Amino acid sequence: MSGDSDCTRTSPSAGSPSDNELLPDRPKYVCTLSPDLVTKAREELQEKPEWRLRDVQALRDMVCKDYPSLGTCLDDAFLLRFLRARKFDYDRALQLLVNYHTCRRTWPEVFSNLKPSAIKPVLESGFVTVLPHRDPQGRHVVCIRPDRWTPSNYPITENIRAIYLTLEKLIQSEETQVNGIVILADYKGVSLSKASHFGPFVAKKVIGILQDGFPIRIKAVNIINEPRIFKGIFAIIKPFLKEKIANRFFLHGCDLNSLHQNIPPVILPEEYGGTAGKLDISAWNELLLASEEDFLHDFSELVLQCDSSPHDLLVFV
Repeated sequence: MSGDSDCTRTSPSAGSPSDNELLPDRPKYVCTLSPDLVTKAREELQEKPEWRLRDVQALRDMVCKDYPSLGTCLDDAFLLRFLRARKFDYDRALQLLVNYHTCRRTWPEVFSNLKPSAIKPVLESGFVTVLPHRDPQGRHVVCIRPDRWTPSNYPITENIRAIYLTLEKLIQSEETQVNGIVILADYKGVSLSKASHFGPFVAKKVIGILQDGFPIRIKAVNIINEPRIFKGIFAIIKPFLKEKIANRFFLHGCDLNSLHQNIPPVILPEEYGGTAGKLDISAWNELLLASEEDFLHDFSELVLQCDSSPHDLLVFV
């Protein structure tokens, strides 16, 4: 391993030049958090602004030492997602990053050619969208409607691809990294035949990604209009759920008042007893489809060599 490699440096000590100074071509991190969110990140995520870049460099060094061929982006902003998702625990953040890439490499049906234009039919169906307004805790609400999917049109993996890209887009926001997200799943009209597509194999894969393979904080999962067969669906899911996540599931049935205890009507569309107008999927679809360039760089296909020179390394990041 060459002595001047970016990957050979240890965590910078006090007074040492920052990573951005040593590698000026690397995108310089600029914090976009409001003062209130900086305080929230400090209290909830153990994020200390004065130590932020030191922590990022520590994670970067661990990647290069322990996983030199991981093939990951090493930008400050990218690594911060994983540190925040694991409350700045270096070891847990590293494992999350490794899991992130492992998931992308081991499920080609989902991750090959993964870009918004490839899942346009799913977006147009309205299977997944994001409500235009955040909740009082500053969290985006991801709305999933399985009844909008026609199995004969495309396999269930296309729906998973659409959800994944939605999360990738959301997590670009530092506000979302700190506040997390809320899921609203409407199971109205879901039949047994449709539910059968979500078997144990798919369930285990999806839950594995959401719990241990993606840097996002899921703060609540609200299920509405669930049919009787949902008990069977949840029985498939529950064994794979950690207790903390399982406790964040709320089953409301057809009780909109119950839903409104978790998500205020002011941000909900009329379809869910809200006052925010009709559910409009066009704005989110346009935003995601306009982000095509964000997803053309497939990190899972990169090969990072930690014994390369700093110039060579920057080719990959």
